[in-house]
Amino acid sequence: MTDKVCLITGGGRGMGAAIAREMHARGYILALMSPSQSCEKLAAELGGVARRGVAESAEDLQAIFNLTMETYGRIDAVLIHVGGPPKGDLLEISEEDWDKANAMVLKPVIRMAKLVTPIMEKQGGGSIVNITTFSAFEPSLVFPTSSVYRVGVSSFTKLYSDRYGPANIRMNCLLPGFTDSLDLPQKFSDMSALGRLARAEEQAKAAAFLLTDDSSYITGQSLRVDGGVTRHM
Repeated sequence: MTDKVCLITGGGRGMGAAIAREMHARGYILALMSPSQSCEKLAAELGGVARRGVAESAEDLQAIFNLTMETYGRIDAVLIHVGGPPKGDLLEISEEDWDKANAMVLKPVIRMAKLVTPIMEKQGGGSIVNITTFSAFEPSLVFPTSSVYRVGVSSFTKLYSDRYGPANIRMNCLLPGFTDSLDLPQKFSDMSALGRLARAEEQAKAAAFLLTDDSSYITGQSLRVDGGVTRHM
């Protein structure tokens, strides 16, 4: 059986690292990217490859894609995990920061899809998961650029699933709630119906479900794993 390969951006620390460990436990070979050496250390520990970079850089995405293909010759699963975009008062946010948010949140999904889709088509299928946020469908003035562009990721995900579902390529979004990989005050725990933060390992299991054949009939969806914080059904 051919070993399956999972490429993860933002795969050095926190939730991304937890997902890398979960996918490794499920038998996937890893290719990791993150801004610091943390991805290199984790890849060495888990027997994968890594390259430092940021998801908003087209050159860095191309480089981790090239490294993965040169090393393993295939890509079966992709996780796109990006940082938080700029914040501010709605109309005080500069055009440059709106552009930066677009480059950070939406463009990496589109660029990576263009890179990996031809590979997955030749292989007969694959899975792409985009991590956004629990509040993607409940816009907040606290996170204006995130609210605008992360729901755009869900929209693109649905369009992609319509277009490439016949090729057995799935794309979904994971919408995590407040997670213990961040240093958050008690008030965020209290917002959850469960009265606590999510563990990064819990988010990792949800991501792995979407990345693997465990979710083979799920595509175009935005799965909230937020402990009941959001209200819409």
